[in-house]
Amino acid sequence: MAQSENLGAFVPTTFVWDVGEIKDIDVTSQKFKDLLVRLYQNLNLIQLNLNVKDSAYYDTNEFVNGHSFPPSSTAGSSSTQAINRRQVFRKMIYFGALPNTATKNVAHEIDITAGYTFTRIYGCASDTTNLVYTPIPNANTDIRITVNATNVVITTSANYSTYDTTYVVLEYLKQ
Repeated sequence: MAQSENLGAFVPTTFVWDVGEIKDIDVTSQKFKDLLVRLYQNLNLIQLNLNVKDSAYYDTNEFVNGHSFPPSSTAGSSSTQAINRRQVFRKMIYFGALPNTATKNVAHEIDITAGYTFTRIYGCASDTTNLVYTPIPNANTDIRITVNATNVVITTSANYSTYDTTYVVLEYLKQ
């Protein structure tokens, strides 16, 4: 694959429009019709790229983040995959302090049903006094994170209670 292929979703910034030409154009001419086609194509390109971007928006409310997955493996043929892609939802949970060699549950308030599938579960904890930070999950320090039907569950194998600010991000598909 060439280096310039599939690098992301970008809208060219070099559309050149002769403003004088646009201002003086006859709206019944073929030139005007061609202009409308070019404008439509450019707007379509913007729309296509906007719809596939990864939104860097983290909130305690559910949000469609711009990621998408193909239909479930039991769904129709591959020819309908582009049409039936499933959107990924994101929700950020303020978890508070990590526990001292224990398990802590915080409600995520997502109405999970059998059709839900999680794509990513991650977070970060901050010790705002000592200015130390750790990712979650963390195999080196054995901080474990899981999600069940009602809660985000973090289990620590040591005292992490000085980590007083923790954010957890949940990303998931709905049926």
